[in-house]
Amino acid sequence: MGVKEIVLGDRGADRVVPPSGFTAQLIVFAAGAMAFLAVFALALSLASGRLAARWGDELAQSSTIRIVAPPEQRADQTALTLRILETTAGVAFARALDTDEQRALLAPWFGPELDLDALPVPQLIEVIQESSGFDAAGLRLRLAAEVPGAVFDDHQQWRAPLVQSARRLNALGVVSVLLLAASMAAMVTLAANAALAANAQVISVLRLVGATDQFIARAFIRRFTLRALAGAAGGMVLGMGAVLLLPPASDAGGFLTGLGFQGGQWLLPLLIPVLAAAVAFSATGWAARRVLKELS
Repeated sequence: MGVKEIVLGDRGADRVVPPSGFTAQLIVFAAGAMAFLAVFALALSLASGRLAARWGDELAQSSTIRIVAPPEQRADQTALTLRILETTAGVAFARALDTDEQRALLAPWFGPELDLDALPVPQLIEVIQESSGFDAAGLRLRLAAEVPGAVFDDHQQWRAPLVQSARRLNALGVVSVLLLAASMAAMVTLAANAALAANAQVISVLRLVGATDQFIARAFIRRFTLRALAGAAGGMVLGMGAVLLLPPASDAGGFLTGLGFQGGQWLLPLLIPVLAAAVAFSATGWAARRVLKELS
């Protein structure tokens, strides 16, 4: 049974399946609900992929050096560290954070009125590497030899768990879409079984007048496939509208503000009704062949 047969149909075969009723409403509602949830699962998966890439790139390009030294030695060791970084191949940029910047970093925990002089806060130096990178092990050894109070941190212990978590969220989104497709297949199969059982007497009469099982199954497949397609299309539209209402991505809002689609990704939800129709086509065909064989 091809796409042309599904779209154009067969008036004689269509009379086998009731045009309305509980099964029709069930298929449309289930397909719509699954498509609505699939849009958000897809958005979550794509956003998680973007987040993993962004976190990996940003943290991989930056490092931090802490100057843990007595206050009277901190300025000299900071200056020496900056001179070392200037002569280190692969370092694109390095600077010492000023007092206001360090206070802003600690404000979420200690409040905006924090007095840095009252706490043993180390001096922080931001290091941005070139795309080619630099020898982190060699820099760490050089700092240990020349600047005893310098502690080099390449963010590896922070980067790996964050990127791994984002990638797992990405995989979770993909698994969610597959589970929704499987749930819809189960729902369509149950509805098709119910419709076929309810029309057992009609099927028997059709067989008596010469109708083949292929003719009968085609009617159910077409009707259920179109119902799933229509319901999924409606759910997809509602889901995309809901995604549009989400706040855009921003650094202040973090991950939860970047769940929308970007660029050509807005075309991906259009595949959801097609997937729903394909699932309904396969599930209905399998159910029809099985039930018709039992009714023989």
